[in-house]
Amino acid sequence: MGERELGFRFAGREDCALVLEFIQCLAKYEKLENEVVATPELLEEWIFDREKAEVIFALEEGKEVGFALFFHNFSTFLGRAGVYLEDLFVLPEYRGRGYGKGLLSRLAQITMERGCGRLEWCCLDWNTPSIDFYKSLGAAPMEDWTIYRLTGETLAAMAEARQGKQNPKNG
Repeated sequence: MGERELGFRFAGREDCALVLEFIQCLAKYEKLENEVVATPELLEEWIFDREKAEVIFALEEGKEVGFALFFHNFSTFLGRAGVYLEDLFVLPEYRGRGYGKGLLSRLAQITMERGCGRLEWCCLDWNTPSIDFYKSLGAAPMEDWTIYRLTGETLAAMAEARQGKQNPKNG
């Protein structure tokens, strides 16, 4: 088999259903498929109308075989934006062909082209193949950091908390 050139393209508005398919494949791999509530309409609104995220596809002979969904964050210490990789997924039958590394390399290029200070992401603790892959690329785990999250009812409760109910002496 000859040397293949990795192809990439940014997702367009017409790709929302395909983006959702990749999200569902990733969720199945992570054993979290019951948590996916995204729809093509929601993805269109948040990715294209509100411009809160971007998606690139890895291509083999014009077929989308992997995807990366990312957005900008900000580092106060660096004083500039970074790129946060939310999801990276390559279809199982296309793994081992360089698409995962290619997607990360393309994201690193985007990060540099945009003058951003870092590229970062999270990985599930049990996902040893991905952890080993990331470490092989020189990525360093942030072992002293824990991710915290508010969602659903706890997020709503926090949003409803009013400053007036706090003791002014204690903040």
